[in-house]
Amino acid sequence: GFRWLGHYDISIDDLLSGVSREKKSDMAESLIVDCLSDGKYPQQTLQYIKAHRKGFYTTLLTKFELNRHLADVNKQAEDMFFRLVKQMAEREGVTEKLKADNQMEWVARMNNIRSRATEIVNTDIIYN
Repeated sequence: GFRWLGHYDISIDDLLSGVSREKKSDMAESLIVDCLSDGKYPQQTLQYIKAHRKGFYTTLLTKFELNRHLADVNKQAEDMFFRLVKQMAEREGVTEKLKADNQMEWVARMNNIRSRATEIVNTDIIYN
């Protein structure tokens, strides 16, 4: 169902009025990015498809499916990221015991794991 997300500088009247097509798209994109600002993946995905998959981007916009697509990508990306971090940490022995014994080592290794997981997610989901 419909859920009010707050006040935005765009309305149905704005979208249907004589505002230029480019301005409407910019306003709609801004609204979508604002609604999905909880994750980093929707913004990365939007930037990528606008720059490198223009036909796909236009199709999503005209079929009013951009928001759903970005939400789906965000869910897939976050699920994969957390799964990869957990698997890598287990495989590499980055445990709670290491965290208790040597916190700086644990932080460094977890940062490295997160960085590698981000690269995998970007390659497999965001830029694919």
